[in-house]
Amino acid sequence: MKTFAAILLLGCAAAQDPGDLRADGDTAARAGKIDAAVAHYKDAIAALDQRIARDPKDAANYQERGIIHFKLGKIDESIRDFDRTIALKPAAKVSHWQRGISYYYAGRYDDGKRQFEGYQDFDSNDVENAVWRFMCMAKQDGIAKARKAILKIGDDRRVPMRQVYDLFKGELKPDDVLAAARAGNPSKEQLKHQLFYAHLYVGIYYDLVGEGKQALAQMEEAVAHPIGHYMWDVARIHRDVLKRVK
Repeated sequence: MKTFAAILLLGCAAAQDPGDLRADGDTAARAGKIDAAVAHYKDAIAALDQRIARDPKDAANYQERGIIHFKLGKIDESIRDFDRTIALKPAAKVSHWQRGISYYYAGRYDDGKRQFEGYQDFDSNDVENAVWRFMCMAKQDGIAKARKAILKIGDDRRVPMRQVYDLFKGELKPDDVLAAARAGNPSKEQLKHQLFYAHLYVGIYYDLVGEGKQALAQMEEAVAHPIGHYMWDVARIHRDVLKRVK
């Protein structure tokens, strides 16, 4: 997502991002790194448990623990922590897109839809917010109804977000999104980010339309473009979900 709640702790020392793990071509070495990252996250959870016990009214500790729970695939636990964050800091509710994403993976589509609708009041220029609301609606009501009710979005200038939006509206094809991500002369770092988001949302699109094989292939590509951002973990979680239902 483009805009962050004030309490989001990106890059926190307790939650090392394992986004570079796929760069190691050796399966055993990569598995070892993943195990180390998981152990690191579990240590961070233990440390946060102690901080919360000492100060149960510090919203930031629950937010940080919710983020780590999500990265560990503990979706229900992440929701409980995000709920507690909001209970302690109500102003965070409108912009709390992480809770909306956790709602989606918990199958709480109506709650997710409402969360993303609230975020629209916070930032009406975020294509990703419109897409995640679309995803929640599509799971409940089908793609046709979701398309008719897609949120109107202003000027999201991130490449290839305009094409992502038009894909979910039914006006472009997946290849158009991927082509937009590669167009022009982006730097190596820009291209990595653009391809990550292109593969992520093309993968999600294929998943929604029932093309599981294509969805998994695209999500694998997204995970292969580590960007050091929460959304990389979202791609990894989504990929793992697709693998379980393969």
